Amino acid sequence: MAYTPSTPELGLQPIAASSTTQNHPLGYQIAAYDPTYGSGSFIYLEGVANTLVGSLVTYDQDNKTTTLAPSTAHLGQPLAVAMAANVALGFGWYQVGGAAVIKKTAVKVNPGVQLFLSGTAGRVMPTVATGKEVLNVISVNAATVASATSTIIANLQFPFAQGQII
Repeated sequence: MAYTPSTPELGLQPIAASSTTQNHPLGYQIAAYDPTYGSGSFIYLEGVANTLVGSLVTYDQDNKTTTLAPSTAHLGQPLAVAMAANVALGFGWYQVGGAAVIKKTAVKVNPGVQLFLSGTAGRVMPTVATGKEVLNVISVNAATVASATSTIIANLQFPFAQGQII
């Protein structure tokens, strides 16, 4: 992925870079374009320990916190995908819209399936898990992705973890 900011602004931190300096306000959003994946939307967040490129995170804009997405039912929090290995004490961009490469567990993933929070923090899986659906996300891989492959391509539009059932 080679997303380039299309938001007309000078001095933007590169999409795939992590920085130990906070270069933008937390929660700042921009648009960017990739020649393969097309347009995407990105949010600037603080890093979290053990983040890999493609890790799924939860974030809280009010409290300015980021965590690897846990395997928690009815979490009800917004989600984003790490664009860099943006670990603790780092700052970087996380994808919230467009085609994203997301880390997955070691299971096959068919095209066009719903995704769920995995038992491994920061990853998704296609296996139905009550209360753990990742909403506004669907796999868009052209063919079934093998168990041994660690990522899938998914289309996301401001995703969030399923909330409490009322």
